[in-house]
Amino acid sequence: MKKVKYLVEFLFIKLLFSIFKIIGYRNASSLGAKIGSFLFPLFRSRKITKNNIKNSFPDISDKDANELIKKMWNNYGRIFSEYMYIEKFRSKKLDKYLNISGIEILEKIKKDGKPVVFISGHFNNFELMAMQIELSGIELSAVYRPLNNLFLNRTMENLRKNFICKNQIKKGLGGVREIIKAFSQNKSVALMIDQRVSEGEKSILFNKPTYTTTIPAQLIKKYKCPAVPIYIQRRDNIFFDMTIENPIYFGEKEDIKNITLKLNNWLENKILLKPDQWIWTHNKWKL
Repeated sequence: MKKVKYLVEFLFIKLLFSIFKIIGYRNASSLGAKIGSFLFPLFRSRKITKNNIKNSFPDISDKDANELIKKMWNNYGRIFSEYMYIEKFRSKKLDKYLNISGIEILEKIKKDGKPVVFISGHFNNFELMAMQIELSGIELSAVYRPLNNLFLNRTMENLRKNFICKNQIKKGLGGVREIIKAFSQNKSVALMIDQRVSEGEKSILFNKPTYTTTIPAQLIKKYKCPAVPIYIQRRDNIFFDMTIENPIYFGEKEDIKNITLKLNNWLENKILLKPDQWIWTHNKWKL
């Protein structure tokens, strides 16, 4: 029964993708926003989403929390439509919609020839970040979580490998081995640090404990390399501002727990810039 459900979902999404492609980038983004606001809440727990926001912002009113959720779905609907334009972003046909700060940092990393750990979260059109790193000429492996829908996952994997980052590593135990192999081959790694992982370190985010991946911290300790944060923000609905930040170096005496906490602090500060442009639906604080 689940397979049938996934197939129906896949066919519906393929239909929407075809429509997005026909109507152009601006119109697709507007339509995606409407679809996201109307349909996406049906597939996620409103209770978890609202609790996450209320716990992170104790003084927020119900009205403001609901408005934040509405804007979040609007944003993710736009991201959904923009997958049909990743190829055009890759070929620089949509360059006027993407403003990038810190290109010189990527150039220096490429010139130095040493692997680094790129970190970010699910802000906005996060796919553009890994794409931009690879376009700069840096050898990169990007870690991703496969979708539950096997039909759709096949499509998304092909899209990611062809237009975002050719070296894709599946999240999991096998993925950890691939990450270590990539580093040993002088390839940098891009990781999202905002998803809950049951095997992670109990750290703090918005003053509450949450299981957090320790892979970035372990790589930093083992290879004595820096973390390079990247952040992307949506501006005026269809424009993006991406910032490649200066590398963060950690002292030899700093342990995994402390490094992980500092990375979480970075994540929290970025979420606070535009709370409606982060995904609040994950059961991030489940212990």
